[in-house]
Amino acid sequence: MKKVRHIFVFSLLVVGLWTVVAAAQNPELQEKVAAIKQAAAQNKQELAQYTWVEQVTISLKGEQKKQEHFQIRLGPDGKPQKTSLDATSQPSSDSGGRKGRLKQHVVEKKTEEYKDYADQIKALIQQYIPPDKEMLQRAFQQGNITLGGEPDSSGEYSLVISNYVRPGDEMSLVIDREQKTLTSVSISSYLNDPKDAVNVSAQFAALPGGPNHVSTETINGVSKQLTIAILNSNYQKL
Repeated sequence: MKKVRHIFVFSLLVVGLWTVVAAAQNPELQEKVAAIKQAAAQNKQELAQYTWVEQVTISLKGEQKKQEHFQIRLGPDGKPQKTSLDATSQPSSDSGGRKGRLKQHVVEKKTEEYKDYADQIKALIQQYIPPDKEMLQRAFQQGNITLGGEPDSSGEYSLVISNYVRPGDEMSLVIDREQKTLTSVSISSYLNDPKDAVNVSAQFAALPGGPNHVSTETINGVSKQLTIAILNSNYQKL
């Protein structure tokens, strides 16, 4: 039994070593990963000097349920800090008696359920976008980054990353070859269960003389048919 266990451990070590060696023997991939890592770190640092407006629209089964507006800036930890720009709505008076209160309770419960679900999805996607320098390096060392097929534009290339946050997930980065900046990101992931799929498509744009940023982002929670559409605009330097 010990012999079998030792063989298994040795096999894992060999596979791990082979992955590192294979990555090191692909100088083109290594160069591209290094470039996007550097660009991601620099971009994050520059973006911390800005504040912007984020519009979040939540739809359930194609019907808009909520739209919110936030003032955003990055905190000292690099995570977005949000301040609501919407006036606080006051609850309407109940004139329907017991039946009206029951209906209101059902509506509030359903609203809370999809809000919790939306919050879980947004928290998950924040681990992907924008890509993190350290996580990219870890993915590269584990052999989880490959060069994808060339997009339509000859001035771009793509990196396909698997097992980035969740086992079995996939993220594709489309990168401007000359500027070494992201132009788009697509993600296939999930919440706690792979059956609870989450798909994302994000487009990037560059500020004049400034950093790259997410201009639009569409997040689909497949199981509940919930869509979160995010629009970022009005970037101002602090």
